[in-house]
Amino acid sequence: MNKSITIGILSIQGDVEENVSAVQQSMDELNIEGNVIPIKDMSKIDMLDGLVIPGGESTVIGTLLFLDESQKEILRNKILNGLPVLGTCAGLIFLSKRAYDKRLGDTKQHLLELLDVTVERNAFGRQYESFENQLSVPAIGDDLFKGVFIRGPVITETGNDVEVLCRLEEKIVAVQQKNILATSFHPELADDYRFHKKLIELCLSYNESKSM
Repeated sequence: MNKSITIGILSIQGDVEENVSAVQQSMDELNIEGNVIPIKDMSKIDMLDGLVIPGGESTVIGTLLFLDESQKEILRNKILNGLPVLGTCAGLIFLSKRAYDKRLGDTKQHLLELLDVTVERNAFGRQYESFENQLSVPAIGDDLFKGVFIRGPVITETGNDVEVLCRLEEKIVAVQQKNILATSFHPELADDYRFHKKLIELCLSYNESKSM
């Protein structure tokens, strides 16, 4: 297996630098050789062993990426074929099959429709209502994880293949569906790299499968 991996950060909009730092720190702590590169289009997608879709504005990310329909299909097919991806906050929304707003109803925004969940946007309130909470996430270890919620969505429905990783007050805030990890919160802001390390573990397996 080639132990050197390459992880892209979708760099259209959002917490790009924070995720670059989190992935680099995770690689260092795991003693994994690798590169972290910004991705603004799909021209470098074949180089990647994993991808982070960061928090930000899901509507903006979708609109800009979908200006070229071929970009959407390249990304969708790559993830469908096993490319590991971590979507945080807006990234979760963008990956989901359906998103709605409690006040506005169906958002009719551009979505990848890969993660078999329904998401309620801004479920915890607006920007000024941002908060932190200690979360139990057994899939990444026994220690509590600091969830940073900024206009965070919640998952209201899940498909059969979706594993619930974490709840906050009975609301689903983190899931995994095969090669897709997604969180309502911003793990890149937690000074705790366990979600990014979990992504790297998926990337190593994906890298190995490519060389077989």
